[in-house]
Amino acid sequence: MRIGIVCYPTFGGSGVVATELGLELSKRGHEIHFITYSQPVRLELLSHNVHYHEVNVPEYPLFHYQPYELALSSKLVDMVKLHNIELLHVHYAIPHAYAAYMAKKMLQEEGIYIPIVTTLHGTDITLVGSHPFYKTAVTFSINKSDAVTSVSQSLKDDTLRLFDVKNDIHVVPNFIDLERHQPNFTDCQRAMMATEDERIITHISNFREVKQIPDVIRVFHRIQKEVPARLMMVGEGPEREPAELMCKKLGISDKVVFFGNSNEIDKILCFSDLFLLPSLTESFGLSALEAMASGVPVISSNTGGIPEVNKNGVSGFLSDINDIEDMTKNGIYILSDKERLDKFKQNAKKVAAQFDIHEIVPKYEAIYEDTLKNCLIL
Repeated sequence: MRIGIVCYPTFGGSGVVATELGLELSKRGHEIHFITYSQPVRLELLSHNVHYHEVNVPEYPLFHYQPYELALSSKLVDMVKLHNIELLHVHYAIPHAYAAYMAKKMLQEEGIYIPIVTTLHGTDITLVGSHPFYKTAVTFSINKSDAVTSVSQSLKDDTLRLFDVKNDIHVVPNFIDLERHQPNFTDCQRAMMATEDERIITHISNFREVKQIPDVIRVFHRIQKEVPARLMMVGEGPEREPAELMCKKLGISDKVVFFGNSNEIDKILCFSDLFLLPSLTESFGLSALEAMASGVPVISSNTGGIPEVNKNGVSGFLSDINDIEDMTKNGIYILSDKERLDKFKQNAKKVAAQFDIHEIVPKYEAIYEDTLKNCLIL
């Protein structure tokens, strides 16, 4: 198949999933065309089966906000015609499904029918989409898609609760490439992050308010009083500076490392002993899955799709939102006994294996094939 993929090209979970999906599809013989405003961060290598097409948005003084949806839909029309793309897989209802539908209608005027598969990732539904200004457009975009998927059952339930959806929604969970998470680093490299008697606790996110960064620090602050530990904070966002100030006030700055956005996440996770994810909401919890794939147990909130990924008492523990005391207790329980920690690490890997990329991508292929067949019938 020749597939066009539209996504955000950033460090966020939806962009990572879309890019990894495209790369795996290309290995399975499909021709993939990424269409977005900059090259996706995980798209390191282009090949005869992987192509990138940049969406340029001209600057016009007439517009207070430059019309990205218009530029994207025009680019989609051009790329479908130029490369004979058979199907568009768009990640996020708005603006991507909205723009794809505009492109679809323009192509129909020329006798070209292009089906649209839309994947819902979370904030397009729970944050942006539920806003009254956008709700109508999101509902329209979902219902006009030829197939719709969501990354968790929780997100599907939220979508059906918030919108008048006529389409079926297929739950296709996010995935992980387990081969990329096989440790290939030496033990001596761990010494760069912590001493031999210290546990390494990690948090990875975009440092937005929803990630509950202060709770990450509060939990670590309490844990390190009982278990020698260091905290690795990976990512960038508006909550980073307040977090650094908070560490200074608590007197733990020397035990906390802020990496910013890092290309060495695999190395950091390889040496980590515990992952903290106390979010207010998560549609899936991809960062938790990445940690588990590296054998890192997870202490998380029990919100959204996280319980579908982190199995309570097996790969880690779930706590109520803002329950610092329970998260601390569970963290100390895991870290304070080496045999117990090793067991949780093994379990984390076993649970993560259920989300291996080779298990999930065929589900997308089946949806593509069914969608194309249905379009031929129409």
